[in-house]
Amino acid sequence: MKLAPSVTMALLATILRTATPFTTTSISKSTSSLHRRTQTLQQYMSTTTPSSTDTSSSSNSTPEKQKRTRILSGVQPTGSLHLGNYLGAIKQWVTYQNENPQSENYFCVVDMHAITVPQDPGTLSENTLASAALYLAAGIDPAKSRIFVQSHVTAHAELAWLLNCVTPMNWLERMIQFKDKAKKGGTEGVGVGLFTYPVLMAADIILYQATHVPVGEDQRQHLELSRDIVRRFNDLYCKGNQYKKRCKAVGIPSRPVFVEPNAMIVTEGGARVMSLTDGRSKMSKSDENDASRINVLDTPAVIRNKIKKCKTDEVRGLEWDNPERPEASNLLSIYAAVQPGRTKESILEEVGDLSWGEFKPLLAEKVIEHLEPIQERYAALREDDEALRLILKEGADAASEVAGRTLFGAKVAMGFTTPS
Repeated sequence: MKLAPSVTMALLATILRTATPFTTTSISKSTSSLHRRTQTLQQYMSTTTPSSTDTSSSSNSTPEKQKRTRILSGVQPTGSLHLGNYLGAIKQWVTYQNENPQSENYFCVVDMHAITVPQDPGTLSENTLASAALYLAAGIDPAKSRIFVQSHVTAHAELAWLLNCVTPMNWLERMIQFKDKAKKGGTEGVGVGLFTYPVLMAADIILYQATHVPVGEDQRQHLELSRDIVRRFNDLYCKGNQYKKRCKAVGIPSRPVFVEPNAMIVTEGGARVMSLTDGRSKMSKSDENDASRINVLDTPAVIRNKIKKCKTDEVRGLEWDNPERPEASNLLSIYAAVQPGRTKESILEEVGDLSWGEFKPLLAEKVIEHLEPIQERYAALREDDEALRLILKEGADAASEVAGRTLFGAKVAMGFTTPS
């Protein structure tokens, strides 16, 4: 696919901004250099689109043979992304993207999941663009990964309905997160979407034949549900001569439609970040107390104030993994995570004997130092929302190709009449 020069140059400008490690220096020092880079990007877009290079010549070919690892993950655009979202998810995606060049990566802003609880229509769109810009600012590279908005690929909603019709209700009744939220608010005020959203999550994953899904421990149950749904669907609809005849009639392979995804549990350095007001609870965007979290876009003054006032204990000295001191473990883990490459031993040697009053300013400055380049790249990206939207469109178009093939295969398997 070849882009018009004006579109490509806008897209390139955004990519160059996000690729700048620690500054937002001008990208237009040399017009000739920019044109050379534009030509390079055009060549890339026309030759290495991961959504189309390894697929059958038939536009309806599905499912795809797995020749390489494929990753799918996403974050909801509800409120501002916080340190837990960044360290526990997005930073891990960036590391994987850069260390595994053969992998195909799909990272989406899951706005359809966001509406399982009421959202302000006036802010949902802005929050969605802000989340996408933070993906890019944190290091997700459009040349290596597809970045898109979930609702821009209509196959997500369509496959979710098909899977709803084959998923037993008692499977969803076991989901811990639904039971927890229903207990807190009562079922009268809970929408059906909150009950069925694990099926939408399964559709998100298996639409792309994802082989691996980066998840935290709290999401493992939902991934297991996805695997169960894959096995049930393939067993119900992808066996026997009639299935083979349906596939042959439309020119697609008669192998099972879906691939079972595997969990990629985040490792140390990407562990769960806990609340600043309760070291036993996960840092969350849904917490009404903004002081419970450090938002990625918080100013230095706000970060210093939040860390200064965060919950600690009365014991002098710091230590990891003491169940009686969850706040100590949490703040040390944050201190380590914003200093990649450092060991627990080196950190304890530096700060293990400090008081909270001595440690908190050090922690605040390290967090500020780590977030500053991300905030600068984010600000540069938001200066040109048109370019940001172009990146999301490119990602959605590429994602739709893969998702469309999978959805087509699911419809054939279930016996739907296909368009002529």
